[in-house]
Amino acid sequence: MSSLLHITNGDAFTERLGSLQLKGDVITWREMLCEGKTLTNVGSENFWKTRFEFLNKNYKVSKSWFIEKTLKEYRSLCNHKQQDHIVLWFEYDLFCQINMLAVLSWLKANRKYAEISLVCSGKEDESERLYALNDLNDSQLLKLYENRTILSQDDIEYADYVWQLYCSDNPMRLENLRDFENYQFKYLSEGIKSHLHRFPSIKNGLNEMENNILKLALEERPTSKKSFLGTILKNQGTLGFGDSQYDRALNRLRPLFSSFNPVRLSKTGKQVLDNQTSYYSAIQDTNVYLGGALKYNFLYNTNTDRILKL
Repeated sequence: MSSLLHITNGDAFTERLGSLQLKGDVITWREMLCEGKTLTNVGSENFWKTRFEFLNKNYKVSKSWFIEKTLKEYRSLCNHKQQDHIVLWFEYDLFCQINMLAVLSWLKANRKYAEISLVCSGKEDESERLYALNDLNDSQLLKLYENRTILSQDDIEYADYVWQLYCSDNPMRLENLRDFENYQFKYLSEGIKSHLHRFPSIKNGLNEMENNILKLALEERPTSKKSFLGTILKNQGTLGFGDSQYDRALNRLRPLFSSFNPVRLSKTGKQVLDNQTSYYSAIQDTNVYLGGALKYNFLYNTNTDRILKL
């Protein structure tokens, strides 16, 4: 028997994996690299320092929590040197796909001789629905595991290349990727598209996610902030974000709402949503990063589907 290591996308699925009674040790990748500045050298001192500064400033993550939850688990990964088969468990959404790229970049540098395979949930039946790992029952998960994708060296090199581009200061490099279909990452193309749509629109200064939040407020007219967050989570497409990320987004957009209980847009909010005025100068922040790029140094042209550098 080869020795086996599972790397999962988060605590909820790590707990679930225990019920499948598969052989091997389990490591949880506790990060959200889709938000905040990222550096190419995953696991370096500078990488973790940059990540802690972002999480501490924006999500009030304490040093002790970061050490206990993220760094201890990462050190455990570093200490698992003997396993010659590593299985990655990730999902179709942007949140997972970016974390997956980072893990593969680290594995390329640090586990050159391991066989790496990928279990990635998403389209699992004839419906339009995309499934998270925890949406699936045990037999579905075991089937996914049995049919997992063995990644070639070319696949791993490609994931590392996309990670380098994600961490570069120019998202236009990602825009020019055209060969996703030659590699074993069937949700990566959509993930990169979702990422590029996070740059502010040339029409009103808000990105696709922020415009979606305003649209849901106007159309659904939620009665409370709590129910509004639930509505956003259900209608977020392929981002895969959680409550805390949307709570932060609502704080940024607060001036565009007259009330959160019930949820109502302000006059300016309606004008921004109708592209009658731009909110760019009000929301612009010179220190917000998406990967390696400053969010407000670029605009997304929704007519041409291209990024423009300011």
